[in-house]
Amino acid sequence: MRETEETARALEAFLASVERKAFRIAQIALRHEADALDVVQDAMLQLSARYGSRPTEEWKPLFYRILENRIRDVQRRRSVRNRVMAMVPWRGGDDEDEAIDPIAQAVDTGPTPGMELESVEILTALERAVEALPNRQRQAFLLRNFEGLDVAQTAAAMQCSEGSVKTHYFRAVQALRGKLGDFRT
Repeated sequence: MRETEETARALEAFLASVERKAFRIAQIALRHEADALDVVQDAMLQLSARYGSRPTEEWKPLFYRILENRIRDVQRRRSVRNRVMAMVPWRGGDDEDEAIDPIAQAVDTGPTPGMELESVEILTALERAVEALPNRQRQAFLLRNFEGLDVAQTAAAMQCSEGSVKTHYFRAVQALRGKLGDFRT
């Protein structure tokens, strides 16, 4: 009984530690706050229900693999829905594309207006550049830089070889450097 309580506490602590980062990853990938929240909650529930009894060192790669699968599911559903809705003659413009992106509207509390403007421009450019990356490169970049997973953990989360992670990560960094060259100091 005591072991179960300890595992439950450890799982709760783990989920609390990855919640914000996972939400940010989902928000960048989906560009919709409610969908991002749903995806993160689904991933947490699935990890708890199916993999909570696994060793704690396996939780991180498993969680991010589940999260990426949930993100992909939402993107697929959107794609199908958009194709079907495109056939409806009375449908107007695509509201989802016209919606204000809360990430792009976020205000940085920099000490001066100039620094604030520069921070917003850099953040917006970085988000656009990361969003423009191919899916596998974006996954490798976010898991390695944003979450801090090592190559082996990233490979487990992405279900590919460590060499593939290194290749995807290298190409992502090169693409981002090329796109964000104006913002380098």
